[in-house]
Amino acid sequence: MRGRRGQGARWRAGLRRAAPALLAYIAVRAVGVLVLVAWGARRGVDALGRLSELWDALFYQQIAEHWYDGVAPVPGPHGPYEAYAFFPGYPATIRAVSWLTPLTHSQAGLAIAWLSSVVAAWGIFAIADRLYGRRVGVLAAVLWGVLPVAVVESMAYSELMFTAFAVWAVYAAMTRSWVVAGTLSLLAGLCRPTGVAVAAAIGCAALWELITRRGPDAPAWWRPVLGGLIAPLGFVGYISWVGYVKGSWDGYFKVQEAWQSKFDFGHSTMKSFIRLLGRSDTVWLPQVVVAVVLGCAVLLFGISVIQRQPLVLVLFSAFTLVLALGDASYFTSRARFLLPAIGLLMPAAAALARVRTKATLVLLIAGAALGSAAYGGFLVYIYPDAP
Repeated sequence: MRGRRGQGARWRAGLRRAAPALLAYIAVRAVGVLVLVAWGARRGVDALGRLSELWDALFYQQIAEHWYDGVAPVPGPHGPYEAYAFFPGYPATIRAVSWLTPLTHSQAGLAIAWLSSVVAAWGIFAIADRLYGRRVGVLAAVLWGVLPVAVVESMAYSELMFTAFAVWAVYAAMTRSWVVAGTLSLLAGLCRPTGVAVAAAIGCAALWELITRRGPDAPAWWRPVLGGLIAPLGFVGYISWVGYVKGSWDGYFKVQEAWQSKFDFGHSTMKSFIRLLGRSDTVWLPQVVVAVVLGCAVLLFGISVIQRQPLVLVLFSAFTLVLALGDASYFTSRARFLLPAIGLLMPAAAALARVRTKATLVLLIAGAALGSAAYGGFLVYIYPDAP
């Protein structure tokens, strides 16, 4: 009983310490949502309805309502788009919340996504606070909320639930809570195929713990072993189930072919860069933004390694970056794929924390928030493809 009370007290203390970061994160995301609402009002569009049903969000809502076998495939240029491409963690939660509350599926999807984004911001703060201090923790959470594609953090997308589980899995590994880390990795793997990045990071870090464990404070050997073993069960389990339903071990990967989503070791990414720089065709703004984001991500990863971030955090950033660069699907989705790679934020947040005057810091954050909001409006209302 005392243990539970003590644990509850630690969580409350942690929430109080994170409160400035969470309030600041909510504030910058509120700016983004208000810009979308105003933009939508001028166009006669319900902004919240669009955020809850745009692109992938509609698939999640349909899965929540009808489950996989009740969602009809959508014709596409490379094959039918099937619901089996989307992992079950997020739509299953939508289904449960909609059943337990008066919320519709679209309302539940948006509410879960927004709540998950705040939980993820808390995890980002917790990691940065542990490594660099509270000021950097607050700024890291805020930076995550003003990224170029931060509008996704306000959409009914699975990235938010995935990031929440992934970030806290990394934090648990950093604090050597290996069974918790493995469990959270399992849950992340039920949300997105990029759960493989979380599981690989947790598994490698757990193996390193076994190799280097020494001293009286080292956890029992079975904890990192168990954590590493259960970490991949989420995404492995879902991919295996889809294979069973489709009657082929690679059934899930065949479904993904409609999106041209496969790992090609960066060949498609390189072709996109060459086409962007070497041809005079019409170029959309998101293509330029994503190219800059990918370049900055590689640079920030190098800085993260130089700054000797914890192994599990570096590995998670590395695996996420490899997946974003190596995937053959839509080029403009790569920035969204990097949203969970929160280790890349740490060097920027640490640098921003060294700004001496408060007014300068406020101006920088306000400018970033407005720029992110404007670009988010462009993605939601103008750009014809998925972000």
